[in-house]
Amino acid sequence: MCGIAGTYRWPDGKLVTDRLTDTLAHRGPDGAGRYGHSVGDGEVQLGHRRLAIIDLSETGAQPMVKDGLALTYNGELYNAPELRAELAAAGVRFRGTSDSEVLLEAWRRWGTDCLPRLRGMFAFGIFDERTGELVLARDQLGIKPLFLLRRGEGLVFASELKALAAATGGSLEVDHGALVASLLYYWVPDSRCAFREAEKLPPGSWLRCRPDGRVERGRFWDLKDVAAEGRERARAGEQPDIAAIVEESTRRHLLSDVPVATFLSGGLDSSYLTALATRHQPGISAYTIGFRAEDAKFEAMPDDLRYARQVAERFGVDLHEIEIAPNVLDLLPQMTYHLDEPIGDPAAINTFLICSAAREAGVKVMLSGMGADELFAGYRKHLANQIALRYQRVPRPLRRGVSAVVDRLPVATSRRGYRSVRFAKRFLSFADLPEETAFRRSYTMYDRGELLALLDPDLAGTVDDVLTEHADTYQDNDLDDFVNRMCLTDARMFLPGLNLTYTDRSSMAASTEVRVPYVDVEVVKAAFAVPGDRKIVGRQGKAVLKEAATSILPREIVYRPKGLFSAPLRAWMSRDLAPLVREVVNDGVLVRSGLLRRDALARMVTEDAAGQRDFSKHLWHVLTLEYWYRDATSGSGQSTRLTA
Repeated sequence: MCGIAGTYRWPDGKLVTDRLTDTLAHRGPDGAGRYGHSVGDGEVQLGHRRLAIIDLSETGAQPMVKDGLALTYNGELYNAPELRAELAAAGVRFRGTSDSEVLLEAWRRWGTDCLPRLRGMFAFGIFDERTGELVLARDQLGIKPLFLLRRGEGLVFASELKALAAATGGSLEVDHGALVASLLYYWVPDSRCAFREAEKLPPGSWLRCRPDGRVERGRFWDLKDVAAEGRERARAGEQPDIAAIVEESTRRHLLSDVPVATFLSGGLDSSYLTALATRHQPGISAYTIGFRAEDAKFEAMPDDLRYARQVAERFGVDLHEIEIAPNVLDLLPQMTYHLDEPIGDPAAINTFLICSAAREAGVKVMLSGMGADELFAGYRKHLANQIALRYQRVPRPLRRGVSAVVDRLPVATSRRGYRSVRFAKRFLSFADLPEETAFRRSYTMYDRGELLALLDPDLAGTVDDVLTEHADTYQDNDLDDFVNRMCLTDARMFLPGLNLTYTDRSSMAASTEVRVPYVDVEVVKAAFAVPGDRKIVGRQGKAVLKEAATSILPREIVYRPKGLFSAPLRAWMSRDLAPLVREVVNDGVLVRSGLLRRDALARMVTEDAAGQRDFSKHLWHVLTLEYWYRDATSGSGQSTRLTA
């Protein structure tokens, strides 16, 4: 796992590439390198920061230059041994044992046709000295990031957006459409970028730059096609062996020349991966988190530690427990800087602190249960949307009565919060809506009216554009399965836009690689061959995955209530962060610039403090957006501390 960067026919390319690479130093503290070559009347420059995982010797160093090809690569190929054997049988001679060299030789032999054969996570740039062409590519599911910016015939690219901002001297303009999307979702969809000139290379795609200035794009993998193929497999009666496929993916994800550990929350996904990993790596280490007792009580959070300890004891896992009682006033600007774009999920802090503790213990690689909920319908929103279809058959007068009663209930008192009331209010906010609108409303922050009331009136058209984009994505398939329509939208939007993004940035900020065995091309293919009525059975989400996990995990773990990899936001907002919230509402840059309306923010603060509605997540995101916007408009590229 590494940081990559480069320029193509860009003024001062050598200087700019060095600046890009320096900004990415946290992604690769084990080594740095740069390569340059002429291209027509310009040059190409490739930069690299190395986190050495496989082939720790210099034969794995990058940029890797061999027989006219130069590669800068970030990722891991879990089928590298098979590809190496195939290439060796065809006469290829390898200098070392790195998957980087396997990728370079696969490209030499097959070109872009090698891309669908790659099983792993990757983003790379490869330059052909013979043709003068530079190709950028990104993995099928968007696990690894790749940002790029084009000006005229020049191009600059990097693993993180902050590098592009630094290399262009803070001249990039904020894209207000991305900010509106961020407020809606609390993250920026992969289709948008927080700066106008920059863009994200889409998952499963490549881009080719030619010396004559032409740019060609292509796609080698599309989730919509995978879902359609899965539907046909299901119709043909094909039943994928989920247990065997997940175990095989887990085994492959353990490939490493350095120690590997796991996240272990005590929930199904991480417990299943940890249990499977012990079959191939007995005594593996695992890391789990807990919170201050008063915070957990106020938030009414489940005791996940008890389950994590149970799994660790049963499978002989070396469990490390980390209590998160963070100084959020210090961590908030730090995380905002590392996350690149305004992301309001506090799970990023959890990931950073876990990875930091693991790194201090000498662990460079961790396995995460990320992706299982999206692919197998494990979130509460999936079950809630299905229940909503039945709820709509209840007579309207009765539904109005239920809504009136729930609306009067408090979500919290001064001593504790009430999760069940929060869930009920959330459910009733979308239960009567049409399918796509209900699904969007079940996991986003605001409805259209609330978002318009919060924003500058001039952004009303942008709000409609963002909402239309969600509808277009949700409806862009011909699946006849409601559950799999939700899963497909999550895999195309929620997974790359939020969960994979914060996981990559938070882990790499601690110079740690996180691997996601559920977000594997073979697991994804199998997941979409499972009909929705096998994913949600009764009130059980992820039913097919739970069935597979019972072969190794105790039922108490498999069928326990779903936990949350989150943070006690209400406790933080009412204590640690209350003065900061007041400052942002009264005198924040977003308010003073007119982007956000002070009266709407003040109303949220008042209603949240009264315990009538839970706006803790909304206000947390406003804080992250405030920090990000200050940095983005200051041109400093470094996070500044707000006074509290």
